[in-house]
Amino acid sequence: MTAAIPGVPAQAALEATLRAIADPIGPHPLLLDDTPGDDQPRPTAAAVLVPIVIGHGEPEVLLTVRHSALRSHPGQISFPGGRVDPVDTDVASTALRETYEEVGIEPGDIRVLGSLAPYLTGTGYSVVPVLGLVPAGYPYRLADDEVAEIFHAPLSFLLDEQRWEVREYEYEGRRRPYFEIWFGRYRIWGATAQMIVSLQERLSRRQAPWLSAQRGS
Repeated sequence: MTAAIPGVPAQAALEATLRAIADPIGPHPLLLDDTPGDDQPRPTAAAVLVPIVIGHGEPEVLLTVRHSALRSHPGQISFPGGRVDPVDTDVASTALRETYEEVGIEPGDIRVLGSLAPYLTGTGYSVVPVLGLVPAGYPYRLADDEVAEIFHAPLSFLLDEQRWEVREYEYEGRRRPYFEIWFGRYRIWGATAQMIVSLQERLSRRQAPWLSAQRGS
């Protein structure tokens, strides 16, 4: 079992590690690509925040349960976020704006660390995950028409490969794999699970000291 991570030094190590493995914040890559495309529809540019909650013991990840009345992915677990708007200067602007709308975290209360590579969803979105730190005990305010509930999961739990399961689904006559992570009654899968896996893969490739310390705890 992974030990808790109390104290400022460990949190500073986590922040330094995440900054080291993340890409710089900038506009969504689709907005920088003016190469003429083929007849295939262009993906929709989007960004989400991966909110890592720090301050009380072990770092945790904030996740949302989408409202059952939503047309897109009702009832699924996701990170707060959405499509890029013309007013957004970069992917962090998108992620912070959407996070404020969905769960009420003020943009100024989030410490943005960087981003991960875009993930192309089966529904035609190119989603950039933005890593950010959120203080523990935050007074969230949920958008009732978008978010049914929220919960925290320990970061070490989500990054534990033994918690991952690979499933398959059929799409356009082909079997496609996807990751699934169960945290209690919550089923994390699809794009959200893949972003968690991508984060862990970056940490492992860099042999991140924070991750190594967790495994040795």
